Amino acid sequence: MACTDERPEETPEVKWTKEQSTNLGKNLAIDEEIDIKAFLKSHPEWQMKKTGSGLRYYTYEQGEGDTIRAGQVAEIEYVVGLLDGTECYRTEEDEYEEIVVDRSEIESGVQEAIKLMRVGDKAKLIIPSHLGHGLLGDRDKIPPLTPLLVDLRVTGVKETI
Repeated sequence: MACTDERPEETPEVKWTKEQSTNLGKNLAIDEEIDIKAFLKSHPEWQMKKTGSGLRYYTYEQGEGDTIRAGQVAEIEYVVGLLDGTECYRTEEDEYEEIVVDRSEIESGVQEAIKLMRVGDKAKLIIPSHLGHGLLGDRDKIPPLTPLLVDLRVTGVKETI
């Protein structure tokens, strides 16, 4: 800039309030809820229950035993997709993934659902984005602010060592 009389353009100051952030979050949640309800209208056979967090689940095959507790190791099979039918992830056929309930990196919506399940249960889940991958998505196959459709089966459970 020393060789010229031009002044750099000033960047305008952006004022973003906490109230604006709150309103944006509410509007995004409303839009997502509309999308989920529209999806469920096309699947009336799924008798989804809704938890206080917004997780929706439907157990379509009953297992047996006690519900799974935090700290136990759950053996799960899953298919994770989007409401438009796009499949994002799945466990390999005849394999399962072990997760320590409430102590692993798996989506909090899946963690919550597992604690409602028993060994042998199969359930469909709709996980709102705030219980899934949130504002950023997973930076791979799941876009930002996207609810997930998960088909989940608990194949086993064991205590942590």
